[in-house]
Amino acid sequence: MSVRHALLALLSEGPKYGLQLRQEFEARTGEVWPLNVGQVYTTLQRLERDGLVESDGSGDGPQKGYRITDHGHQELIDWLQTPLHDMQPPRDELLIKVLVAVQVPGVKVNDVIQVHRRHLVELMQRYTSVKADAAHDDVALALVVDAELFRLEGALRWLDSAEDRLRQHKPTVPANANSSAGQRSARRQPARR
Repeated sequence: MSVRHALLALLSEGPKYGLQLRQEFEARTGEVWPLNVGQVYTTLQRLERDGLVESDGSGDGPQKGYRITDHGHQELIDWLQTPLHDMQPPRDELLIKVLVAVQVPGVKVNDVIQVHRRHLVELMQRYTSVKADAAHDDVALALVVDAELFRLEGALRWLDSAEDRLRQHKPTVPANANSSAGQRSARRQPARR
């Protein structure tokens, strides 16, 4: 999430104060991403330094107003219209855990998958409950919850696929490090005559 660009978006509606930006950011993101007011002011200082916003100069802290510049508006439009950079897969901790579990002697990868599957289902149930309890007109929260439910559903589908693939192709666990190291050192020693 780009706090920098979210603040530019809020300022594109008109001048605002730092505290007002924090409150509107949290309201617009379904109040699931709390934002520290210090982070808001640090980001505003950087945006001002980069010529993307201007302050009204009348005060400091909560009394200081900010407005977006033409350069800031163009930066916002460019960010909104630039696709995400997905050249390589993100570092997904669940994927890494399954990949590691396959290689660790004595670890049953299916047990690892089941623990994570249960956890993902519980999370989906919690988000579904949040969605059911949300106000009908809280579009921001509905969008956030829907995105998280789709992400969790995707992770569950991947676990199902991983389990099927592992069942079809039993992975081989590499020999333990001690025996491999012993074999390597034996190869390096000169033959005795």
